[in-house]
Amino acid sequence: MMSYGRRTGAALCALGVAAFLAFPVFAAGEHDGVASLSLDPERSHADFEVKVLWLIGIHGRFGKVRGTIVIDRRHDTAVADARIDVDTITMRNRSYEEWVKSDEFFNSRAFPQIHFVSESFALDRLRSGGEIAGTLSLRGVDQRLVLQVAPSACVDAIASACPVEAQGTIRRSEFGMRSRRGTLSDKVELSFSIYLAESSGQDQRR
Repeated sequence: MMSYGRRTGAALCALGVAAFLAFPVFAAGEHDGVASLSLDPERSHADFEVKVLWLIGIHGRFGKVRGTIVIDRRHDTAVADARIDVDTITMRNRSYEEWVKSDEFFNSRAFPQIHFVSESFALDRLRSGGEIAGTLSLRGVDQRLVLQVAPSACVDAIASACPVEAQGTIRRSEFGMRSRRGTLSDKVELSFSIYLAESSGQDQRR
C-alpha cells in the first residue's frame, strides 16, 4: 500500500502543473516570467489500490496533498514539488489504516511524508496528456517515477473548476516493503485528482 503513496506524490505534482496551463494569465508576484502556484490541500487527493491474492482490491486515499508548481512562461516549462501527509490516509476500516501506517508499510512515525519532485517538462504535455517523470521519496528511498497525465477535460479552468487527473504504478519492494509477498501484490495502482488553490487563479493578471 505504501506504493500508493509514492505515486500519489508524483501524480499530484503533475496535476497541479496542468492546472496552471488553463490560465492564460500570469500570476501576481511573477518575476521574469517565472511564477509559483500552490496546490489546494483540501480538494486535492491521491488514491491507491493493491490486490490481495491477486483478485481482491484494497483501496486507500491520502486526503492532504500540499505543494507548489513553478511555471517558466518564457520556456513554457514547469517543475512540480508535492508532499503527501501519510497520516491523512483513510480506508474502509481503522485496522487497515493502522496497518498501512505501521513499520511494515509506510512507517509514518519515521517517515511522515511522501515527497515528489518532477523533472522540468513542457506545459503543453498537460493539455494533451502524456508522461511526467520525477523523483519519488518514500520511506527514505528515492526512485524515479513516471506518471501518465490524462488530457484536460476542462481546458479553460484546469485544476481550478475541475481537477487534473493522473495515474501511475509502483512496486512496494522498490521502497523496502517486502512483507506478505505470498498474499499481497507487489504492484500498486495509483490515481490522483489535483486542484490549484483558488487564490492562485484569483491572483493572476493579464
